Amino acid sequence: MRVAIVGAGVAGAYLANILPKEHKVDIYEMKEKDKWWTVCAWGTSEPFISELVRKAGFKFDDYVLHRGRSMVVKIGEEELRIKLIGLVTYDKHKLTEDMLEGHNVFWGKQIKSREQLMDYDIVVDATGFHRSLLPKIKDDICIPSVEYQVRSDNLPYDDFVIKPYPGLTGYWWYFPLGDKTAHVGAGDYYGKYRGELENFIRDYGCEVIRKIGRPVRVSPPSRCLPFYTDGVVGVGESIGTVYPLLGEGIIPSMQCATIFAENMENMEAYTNAVLKHFSIYTKVYNFIRAKLFNNFHIVNMLPTLLSVFLYMKRSQTRYGLEVRLSDFFRIVTKL
Repeated sequence: MRVAIVGAGVAGAYLANILPKEHKVDIYEMKEKDKWWTVCAWGTSEPFISELVRKAGFKFDDYVLHRGRSMVVKIGEEELRIKLIGLVTYDKHKLTEDMLEGHNVFWGKQIKSREQLMDYDIVVDATGFHRSLLPKIKDDICIPSVEYQVRSDNLPYDDFVIKPYPGLTGYWWYFPLGDKTAHVGAGDYYGKYRGELENFIRDYGCEVIRKIGRPVRVSPPSRCLPFYTDGVVGVGESIGTVYPLLGEGIIPSMQCATIFAENMENMEAYTNAVLKHFSIYTKVYNFIRAKLFNNFHIVNMLPTLLSVFLYMKRSQTRYGLEVRLSDFFRIVTKL
């Protein structure tokens, strides 16, 4: 089978490495190679992602930048300190770059329609937020965000820090990268972070290494149908595999790519498997949506919240942090 993967981000690069070798795979990336850069903060769970990366032929340990010990969550004047159990920052760009090595990548090729790739049996839309080849999502919810990679001798934190915004409309984050560098960024549905990041850079004398702005999709897979149409199939954030509560999509994109590789001969089976695997995302989305639009009522939402808590408690290794009921409900009810 001839497969075209459109998008050279995490989902596309990972998929290219796990597809059976008998398939002929080409990758199309809209940016020129010297202008291409992976986006979003580089935080993930080392115990969980290591096996995924191994299946792609790489050793995750080679890319780790900082191993976290604790995360401070700022809620107004209050601070929660959450124990970390595997949350790390890693060189996401280098790993993605290495996963593309040895593959046939067409740089600077913007693909806008299936007609441009008629020689392929199937075309994978791994363009993330852009969802360039799939139909537009009705009532799509996306969070504008911006992130700076900075360097300074005066960085104020030595571990992870996040500050959720009131109404859980987004959050501010600080992710250490080692060697006096860090990612500091924020995403918020209403753009509340404007000016906050610039103040941080000024206050701590930061040199800006890189600035990246982009929206993050929080609509779950159940709201992103169809996944497959006219020879095009979505993988990763293009079909909503971003955990809505955290805005985290690295591991979900890899998981989605794995599901596709296992079901690429049967698109109905692929769709059903994705919906089943990411079903909790719909519950989280319903909670976030209620918060965003002031429809949240603790009594009505309690069964959903309990489901989400139990999911995260069972998935502590997946998220790399200790999940406690008191912390969870403090964040949910105070914001």
